[in-house]
Amino acid sequence: MSVVAALLVAVVALIHVYIVVLEMALWTKPPGRAAFGTDAEFAEKSKTLAANQGLYNGFLVAGLVWGLVADKQDVTVFFLLCVIVAGLYGAATVSRRILVVQAVPAALALLFVLLAA
Repeated sequence: MSVVAALLVAVVALIHVYIVVLEMALWTKPPGRAAFGTDAEFAEKSKTLAANQGLYNGFLVAGLVWGLVADKQDVTVFFLLCVIVAGLYGAATVSRRILVVQAVPAALALLFVLLAA
């Protein structure tokens, strides 16, 4: 994998680390509520669901890191595709902002991973 591809994959992984922290640790705090546009009451009622979402995002991080560390293109491609699908679904059902934050960086990383093959 090229250095540029690896850096882009690392950026996608770091974005998801941030999402994990927001969903699992900061969901009911002002930064978490601001990031997701929720109020204190909704955040408190949905914190278990948010933590579950955070856990799934953590699995995406684990897969991306695994692909990077083991230098396994197939693993990296699979997890980037998972991120892209999740980003497209989130953009269609929750907020178009998810497309920019999640799907576009993953698609760019995927492009560079595939070009580096």
